[in-house]
Amino acid sequence: MVRGFPINSSVKVKIPKTVGEKKVPRSFPLENIRNIGIIAHIDAGKTTVTERILYFTGRTYKIGEVHEGTAVMDWMEQEKQRGITITAAATTCDWRKYRINIIDTPGHVDFTAEVERSLRVLDGGLVVFDAVAGVEAQSETVWRQADRYKVPRICFINKMDRTGANFHRTVLMIETRLQAVPLPIQVPLGDEHSFGDVIDLVTNKAWRFNNDPDRGPDEIPVPEAETARIVDMRHALIAKLAEHDDDMMVAYIEGHEVSPEELKQALRRVTLKNKGVPVLCGSALKNMGIQPLLDAIGDYLPSPLEVPPVEGVDNKSGDKVTRESSDDAPFSALAFKVVTDPFVGRLVYFRVYSGKVKVGSQIYNPTRGRHERVGRLLLMHANHREDVEIADTGSIVATLGLKNTFTGDTLCDHVNAILLESIRFPEPVISVAIEPKTRADQDKLGDALQKLTEEDPTFKVAYNEDTGQTVISGMGELHLEVIASRLISEFRVGVKVGQPRVSYRETITVPVQAEGKFVRQTGGHGQYGHVNVELEPLERGQGFQFVDSTKGGIIPKQYIGPVEAGIKEAMETGTLAGYPVVDIKATLYDGSYHEVDSSDIAFKMAGSMAFREGTKKARPVLLEPIMKLEVVTPEEFLGDIIGDLNAKRGHIVKIDTQGETYVIHCRIPLAESFGYATRLRSISQGRATHSLEFNSYETLPPELTDQIIEKAVGRKHG
Repeated sequence: MVRGFPINSSVKVKIPKTVGEKKVPRSFPLENIRNIGIIAHIDAGKTTVTERILYFTGRTYKIGEVHEGTAVMDWMEQEKQRGITITAAATTCDWRKYRINIIDTPGHVDFTAEVERSLRVLDGGLVVFDAVAGVEAQSETVWRQADRYKVPRICFINKMDRTGANFHRTVLMIETRLQAVPLPIQVPLGDEHSFGDVIDLVTNKAWRFNNDPDRGPDEIPVPEAETARIVDMRHALIAKLAEHDDDMMVAYIEGHEVSPEELKQALRRVTLKNKGVPVLCGSALKNMGIQPLLDAIGDYLPSPLEVPPVEGVDNKSGDKVTRESSDDAPFSALAFKVVTDPFVGRLVYFRVYSGKVKVGSQIYNPTRGRHERVGRLLLMHANHREDVEIADTGSIVATLGLKNTFTGDTLCDHVNAILLESIRFPEPVISVAIEPKTRADQDKLGDALQKLTEEDPTFKVAYNEDTGQTVISGMGELHLEVIASRLISEFRVGVKVGQPRVSYRETITVPVQAEGKFVRQTGGHGQYGHVNVELEPLERGQGFQFVDSTKGGIIPKQYIGPVEAGIKEAMETGTLAGYPVVDIKATLYDGSYHEVDSSDIAFKMAGSMAFREGTKKARPVLLEPIMKLEVVTPEEFLGDIIGDLNAKRGHIVKIDTQGETYVIHCRIPLAESFGYATRLRSISQGRATHSLEFNSYETLPPELTDQIIEKAVGRKHG
């Protein structure tokens, strides 16, 4: 048996489907397709797991290693240099009767947008955990993202051969920290250096893994000393399943012997309902546990037929509509990624939810109101491309030729237009000034920045008129470092980058009423717009809400939209220090108009004036980004690290023990976290590690507000 199982040994499926007048065979039935994402904390081993999956399924013929810079999925120069995944890479492989479309996502919090957009278009998730560290900070973040999109998932506890690995502790952390229901379907026999055998609780068989990647696992007798423990653990698994599955409940109460097939079906039902998560273990680096993991992907994760039909809005009527996962349904897809490929140009990745599309077809983008023509259709394998003629339901492909399609846009049949829900991305929290080195670089910089903003929705570019600087914003220091590096190496633009700056926000603290009146009289038609607006503060993270409560046509309907647009435009620069204003509800309750002189622009200006006047009176405050920090340290450095965090305005939430180390959970202002990695290495002699991710915006202390305002606008507050 080479690599576990022969590729495509049982897949000779031809189901005729109509495309135009021709019958085209579908290479894989829809029920055998698995669209999955591999998600985890940084360094848990996602890319290593993916590389093994590609090798064992015959997709590659040499195992790539992250530490050697030869990983197929980490193809960008910056990924090879840093040994981390930066951009989500897509690939396709076949295992037994299944076609598995995989997206390998980054683990670093600065690239969380890659995880967000991947989960939006995937049906299932494989969550990888480090057996030593267990559930880490970013593990919680990606788990919450998967919860938000209701993505069924399975867990793989990796690095079981490392010193300090503990399978049962990690399972307990999944239960306590993630509030999930872990369903261990494997039990390791030994851990750390003695790991190599597992018992499959579903089939009651024991397997021994080999370091040789070209040999499958060998079946061995279940050790007699483990028999009683295995019986108890299988019974506990059935009991836990019985809490969430009626068929298993009957078998459990009546004491029936549960067959492996019955247990497998119950696990599948519970997983698809998001009531539990099967847990497996192994060591990807040592090629252990990959074949059972591939089996579990096919056995327990959903096909496109088993997820709810995609919902959207009818483009003409505005009614809610659904699209069934079927090749015969009207075409609908979601563009989730835009990439500028140096060899072929602008690539748009999309997931087909219903119907199918051929090369050369004309499709409709209802998000932009534009018609597009599909050029080439490409099945992606990291940065390698394979041309295909048709993309059917469940496919994840890239295409050339879509000039007006961006991340989050819907693509559909122009006769049966549907608008799917877009993808929400977090706002950037850090910014730097950037400038070209030469005149020639200046011409190239604008084009390069535009391409990068199309690729990455969390990367923003703005021009500061006061300083004449171009300011780029992102999710963290590493994010902006990678952007600057790509400008130099990929786009050949020489740039100078300033020091990182915090992206503060402004908001109001009390409700106020304000009037905006824009009146201009210049021979002929004048301009007249008059509004009364009430502004109220909202909870953190609520964004902006606009309510029209005018009655009796006091302001004609055609002017309501411009009022909202004027307020939104004014929110881009606050009255305190020019930072964007957030978390505000604006209610338009009164105003007046002139039958001749009123216009869209007049009411837009009136809305903007009312907002600015109101925010000045509403006791505005500055908000600063607060980061969630986790520090893992030996006990001897615990006191020094806590003292340093307190000096940085850190708030210690709790301290956990993890073996012989301590985990400090802390909230710290972003402004105080710059350069923290170097500081932590110094305090702990390089033995402590940390992870940092955005948590929330909170009010800046009054004693620091004056400093920030003075730095921003050159004057003191008040």
